[in-house]
Amino acid sequence: MATTQECRSALDKLSDNLAKADGDVRGAAALDRSLSCHITDLDITFTGRLGAGRIEVLDTLPGAPRDKAQIRLAMTGDDLVAMVGGELNFAKAWASGRVRLEAGFRDLLRLRTLL
Repeated sequence: MATTQECRSALDKLSDNLAKADGDVRGAAALDRSLSCHITDLDITFTGRLGAGRIEVLDTLPGAPRDKAQIRLAMTGDDLVAMVGGELNFAKAWASGRVRLEAGFRDLLRLRTLL
């Protein structure tokens, strides 16, 4: 089972990857939205913002998200680490229910390029 620090490191790496992206991926990552990532097996939530092509983690809280972020993710820590490491395909994980992504319809349309 991934640790809290491993999950935080994975989010930092994902942020770095988004910042280096080109084309459609960079455009999708350019949203300015509140973001939460609930790590279900650790029962913690990272909260922050997606903006300027980066993810900025502002806080780590126990339990499920307290506030409804504009973009909400939920998955196990192992799945987060595997996705960022390239070992798990996000689209397949989302389609199978291993990863939950909730956002407004327009945001989902823009985020689909990240899949």
